[in-house]
Amino acid sequence: MSKKTLIYLVVYATLGLFFIAMALTGALSSNVMRYLVQIFLYISIGEVWNLLSGYAGMTSLGQQAFIGLAGYSVAMATTVYKLHFGLGILIGVGISAIVATVLAFLLLRMRGMYFSITTWVVAEALGTFFLSWGYVGKGAGMTMNITPYPRVDALYNMSLAICLVTLAVVYILLRSKIGLGLTAMRDNISAAASLGVDIGRTRFLVYLVSAVITAVAGAIFCINKGTIYPDSGFSIGWTISMVFICIIGGVGTIEGPVVGAVIYVLLQEFLAHYPGWSNIILGIIAILIIIYMPDGIVGTIKKKWIALNRKTEKAA
Repeated sequence: MSKKTLIYLVVYATLGLFFIAMALTGALSSNVMRYLVQIFLYISIGEVWNLLSGYAGMTSLGQQAFIGLAGYSVAMATTVYKLHFGLGILIGVGISAIVATVLAFLLLRMRGMYFSITTWVVAEALGTFFLSWGYVGKGAGMTMNITPYPRVDALYNMSLAICLVTLAVVYILLRSKIGLGLTAMRDNISAAASLGVDIGRTRFLVYLVSAVITAVAGAIFCINKGTIYPDSGFSIGWTISMVFICIIGGVGTIEGPVVGAVIYVLLQEFLAHYPGWSNIILGIIAILIIIYMPDGIVGTIKKKWIALNRKTEKAA
């Protein structure tokens, strides 16, 4: 195990134990927990979008499809069939995995903007279907009929769990042969294939993992909100959030979505007081980051740190 890997593991384990301890000791207020629930969930969906785009080179604009499917699965399981919400989450994950597997035969044959646009079209088509489907209330949406309803500490624990699992899965994937293949595919897919990387299998695995984790996080998002509507569950706004988080934090870095998620949630809270200007301000911030810090906050810090170390080594 390298020194860098050991440092990562120690940092992640320490932070994970800290947040678990905070929950067990009751040191966090309900409001703080609600903010952390959002941060943990945004980290999860940001990490897997980053895995798709930043590492595998598959820029998806339709990850909201799995959020909508998972949200409606929980709503139908609890409201129509009177099942436990945990079973509803599992059903949503199963449906999302099946849909992702079916879509993979079509989507993974595409490259670049064709892949991006098609993923968005699929999500929009699903949103339109649910908007006209009377069984799920059409545009009126559905309410989560959960008894007893999960308290904020339960949502906190679920969100923290999926966040830690996501970080572990992404880290393990990137440190394996699959991770090397992903980096090679991102840089030059033809060269990666010539070096023996199984392009189809690698892309399918990453797409499936991304769909499953997005579905779990999306289901918890919907439970936290208490309702699900076609316009919200299948909204392009989810993907915009993922893109913003990764751009701010740094695409192609594990730490980037973590930093980006914290900043995004804090900005959301601040900009809630300026509803007419929130998207404009977020857009301006994203543009400024792209212009002056194209590698994101984490990517820029890493580059400067490497440059400083090289300069120090030369001076020595």
